[in-house]
Order: sequence, then structure tokens, then C-alpha cells
Amino acid sequence: MLFLGFIINSCKKLVETAPPTDYVSGTSAFASDGTAIAVINNIYYFMSHNNGYFQGASGMSFLGGLLSDELSVGPNFANADPFPNYYQNQLAGTATTGEGSESWAPIYNLIYDCNYAVEGLNKSTKLSPFAKNQLLGEVMFLRAFFYFDLVNKFGPVPLCVTSDYEVNSKLARASVGNVFSQIINDLKAAQDLLSDQYLNGVLAPFGSDRVRPTKWAATALLARAYLYGANNAKAEEAATVLINNVSLFGPLPALNSAFLKNSKEAIWQIQPTELDFNTGEGYYFIIPPGGPVNAFLSNYLLNSFEANDQRAIDGNWINSETIGTTTYRYPYKYKVYYSPGVSSASGMSEYLMVLRMGEQYLIRAEARAKLNNLAGAIADLDVIRQRAGLPLIANTNPGISQSALLDKILHERQVELFCEWGHRWFDLRRTGNIDAVMSVVTPQKAAGALWQPTQALFPLPYRELQYNPNLMQNPGY
Repeated sequence: MLFLGFIINSCKKLVETAPPTDYVSGTSAFASDGTAIAVINNIYYFMSHNNGYFQGASGMSFLGGLLSDELSVGPNFANADPFPNYYQNQLAGTATTGEGSESWAPIYNLIYDCNYAVEGLNKSTKLSPFAKNQLLGEVMFLRAFFYFDLVNKFGPVPLCVTSDYEVNSKLARASVGNVFSQIINDLKAAQDLLSDQYLNGVLAPFGSDRVRPTKWAATALLARAYLYGANNAKAEEAATVLINNVSLFGPLPALNSAFLKNSKEAIWQIQPTELDFNTGEGYYFIIPPGGPVNAFLSNYLLNSFEANDQRAIDGNWINSETIGTTTYRYPYKYKVYYSPGVSSASGMSEYLMVLRMGEQYLIRAEARAKLNNLAGAIADLDVIRQRAGLPLIANTNPGISQSALLDKILHERQVELFCEWGHRWFDLRRTGNIDAVMSVVTPQKAAGALWQPTQALFPLPYRELQYNPNLMQNPGY
């Protein structure tokens, strides 16, 4: 038995089916702290799978890298659906293609789990107050995390906040603004409910693993949500809470320590639960001797690094493998490709990084620059640049203009957050730069095919549109 027990399964469809008959009833699932913990652990169990939606070949780190200008599809996946369609920006919302469904159905299943848990936790009179608050905070945080992913992929999406599948099956798409309001409300509630200490699998305090969400995780995601919503003052305030907590999160660790399990970089990680592996990211990104080559770093990304950037030096956050006469460079933030014989967390060196401090400095830098606090923005940007071994803006260009500084910050996000959770793709969309970049990149990836601005959003799955007449497809599909 590995690390997270589970009590319920994840085969709830958003539209067409009721919960399965083996789904544990609310009374049984939330009758004790132990069973309630197991219900929530099931969500993490699903997220931890290498072949699940959140990491590996179906995760947004991989697919977002293919969609944007970060990755080139490798020989192993060059003819394997759906990877060429992602790489060539040719997603299609037809009955015979599945692009978009890789995330839609799994995420809505998990949102169902969250809604079910919110209702069960609120109704339960059997739980200890601490467990009830912590678990309620966790599922509200998770629901916000899931909706953040959906709304940035699909735009307006159905906003399900109940486990009533008959209601959910008829929902129209809510506006992006309404979805973000739900995200922010959930995260603010989670901040109040969650512990400020890392907890272990039975909610005991002082757990060393950073795998259960805390108030710090809720605050970190809130900072990101505020930045995306252009509430720069709030984004700066939330990021500052994390940055000021130097006992937990400072100073930034060295590059090759950042992605280790429980590093000071980590705000929230997902603990793997599969034998013989650490992370799906390591398994799918690292090219072992002789291959396979699933994907490799594009020249667009490689050429974006400044001279002497330590992140781009082989053995740090990038590595290389020569197969025949071709040398491939690949993401190497995670160092473990395969770990035969590993059967418990104690034998692992890496957990999947979800929220980390490097992003928080960049969030605050961008928010401060937009608030015209250029000195503060430069200071935050230079924290990231110093770790990368780059000259500091405070020394080389202290009088930089606001617009030039914002360009520098977005560039730093590109080379700091590459191949992580689709940051590059989402940044191109939210900053309005996607058409300018992809109109150059797409024709070179897709043998002359033109970039279509409608490809900035995923298509809604064809099957969902057939089941729910209140859903409308995104333009262009």
C-alpha cells in the first residue's frame, strides 16, 4: 500500500450520469475524521497518477509546452494522437477528435468530488472541529485550483457548486468574471479554514511533507488569481505574505535543490503514489540514453535564455542527450526518470511541484511594476536573476522604464517557469501577446499552416455539447 488511501471513485460524468452505486453515502463518508480524510485523499490520489491529467503526457506542463513555443514533439509522439494536434495548434472540436476532453471530464469529476465533500463536511456533526475546518479548506482550495485551470483553457465554463448532477447537467457557461469570483471566494474561505502548518496524512501537525494544502497554498493561488484579474494591489499583498514568511520559504534554494521534495521553494507539492516512479514530469520529460524522445525543448525557448544563464546549463534545469547524430535538449528540473524498487515516499527525492516561491517573486514584481513601484519590482526580479547567475537590473539598468521592466518580467517568467503547468501558454493569453507570438511560431511547427486566434481557447468536448443543449462551443470550432 502506498501513501494515500481512497474511499470513493472518480467516474462521475458532468452531464449524463448519476453517481455510481458504489459511491459512499454522505452519512458514511463523513461519520468520522478517518473516513472524511480518506474521501479527500482520494482526490490527491487521482492527481498523483503519472497517467492522470495533472502530470506526464496528459498534464498541462507537457501539452501547454507543445501548444506554445516551449517544446517540439519528439519521434516517440510525432504520430501519436493527440500530440501532433497540440503541437501544430490544430485542436478540433469534432466527434472524432478528443482535444479538450483530456482535461474537461477529469477536472469536472474532481469538482464533483469537491462539491460532494463541501456538502458532506458542512452537514456532518461527527467530525472534530479541526478536521472539519481543515478538510473543508482543502476542498475549497482544490475547487478553486480546478476552476482556475478550466477557465484559462476554455474561457467561460459551467460553474458547478453542487453535487446535484441533474442541475449540473443543464448548466450553461458562466462568464469568466463569475468563475474568477468563485475562485477568489473559495480561496479566501480556504485561507481562514486551513492550517498554517504542514500536516501529515492523518492531519497531525508538524508534518515534514508539503503535500497537504495550507493557508500558504491558498494565499499563493490567490496571488496568481488576483494577477490574472488585474487586481495588482491585492496580488502584491498576497505574494508579500509568502515572501515575508522566511522561516518556511526563504531564502530561495539553489537551482538543483528547488524541485526536491519539501524544499523551501515548495508551497504545495503532490506526493507520488506509484511504484518505481517519482514524478510523471521526470518520466516524460527526461530523455534517457537511446530514448524514447517524447518531446524536447524548442529553439524558441533555448534562444530566449541570456548568456551565462545557469538555468540553461546542462545538468541544471536543462540537460541533453545525443541519439545517433541528433542532440536533444530537454527539461531537467526533475532529475529522476525512473526509480525501480521505490515503494514509499521515503525512497523518493522529488515530489510534483505545484506552487512555488519563484512564481511569487515574479507575481509581486509584475504587480509592483504595474503599480509603478519600479524599485520594488526590480528588487523582486533580481531575486530570480541572482539565483540564475545573471546581472542584476538594479546594477545594469536602474532607470529602466515601466514598459521595459514589464517586458523583462514577462521574459523572466518565460525562462523561469518553462514547462510548468502551462504558465507560458496562459501568460501569452492573459497579456494579449498570443497572436503576435503564435502567428510566427505556428507556421513553423505546422508546415505553413496559419495561426488562428480562436485556437487560444480549447474546444469544448463534442460529447458534452450533445448531452447539454445549454452549452455553446467556442468560436472557430
